[in-house]
Amino acid sequence: MRQQRITRHLDASEAGIAEAAALLREGGLVALPTETVYGLGADATSGAAVAGIYAAKERPSFNPLIAHLPDLAAARRQGLFDANALALARAFWPGPLTLVVPVSGGCTVCDLARAGLDTVALRVPSHKVAQTVLAQAGRPIAAPSANRSGRISATSAAHVLADLDGRIDAVLDAGPSEVGLESTIIACLVGAPRLLRPGGIPRAAIEGVIGRALVLAGEAGNAPIAPGLLASHYAPKAGVRLEAAGPEAGEAWLGFGPEPVGGPPAIAALNLSPAGDLAEAAANLFGHLRRLDAAGPAGIAVAPIPDHGLGEAINDRLRRAAAPR
Repeated sequence: MRQQRITRHLDASEAGIAEAAALLREGGLVALPTETVYGLGADATSGAAVAGIYAAKERPSFNPLIAHLPDLAAARRQGLFDANALALARAFWPGPLTLVVPVSGGCTVCDLARAGLDTVALRVPSHKVAQTVLAQAGRPIAAPSANRSGRISATSAAHVLADLDGRIDAVLDAGPSEVGLESTIIACLVGAPRLLRPGGIPRAAIEGVIGRALVLAGEAGNAPIAPGLLASHYAPKAGVRLEAAGPEAGEAWLGFGPEPVGGPPAIAALNLSPAGDLAEAAANLFGHLRRLDAAGPAGIAVAPIPDHGLGEAINDRLRRAAAPR
């Protein structure tokens, strides 16, 4: 059962901004104004905080989330920028452009916010209130659109409250969004930059900076993962066996709730949430899969996960990990 919250309506005063930043540092959920749309902000370094985003939005699967930073220097601590990414960042940041780049060695954006991938989606918004909140929060802030999954993006505090009142800690009201359209998403990974989502920066402007035509996501054999796009997610090297009563010989064990009694010992064992808490399980999911996979098991057996609330998203991710490949 999702716990009801009292959602505070903060104005964009010095005190309101300071309170919003404090709530984010404490792991809270705060809807923030940006020049594109209002974003549902949470500490991107905290799996528990990011799990709260999915719970509030009732998001059906763990797609990567955009991490928002106050400036390019902060973004470069999270991701590796090639010449194209750097040129685009310098041309359009701050502004409605998201860059998907490889993670840096010092990346602090958590596995859940990155959907377990070795890439990270980064943006530096131009909205002055958002910039101030980000600077005061002192960490990357994950912020998908502040609406329930599948509904229209919010471009005002009233829109946010219509969807998320009682589900988040606060909304910081700075009036209507200027652009009203989500950011353009460009992947700067291997090969030519790819347009993953049209948005607030026109394609022609981006092509003018990089001096070549963008590759469209549909033209690429394996389009990079980006917020709002469906694609295959990180899968362990070991096969994954779902709805398992316990591990078989040679398998690692990914538990949930009370542990099974008897049976062969697991190569390695971790529990998503001994208490059966789905938010805790979501926060641990990708990190636990990586750690079990690193043990080199013949397979990973996974305990049954309830298919309600965040369990729906956890099971969606596990089914992808278990799919033939």
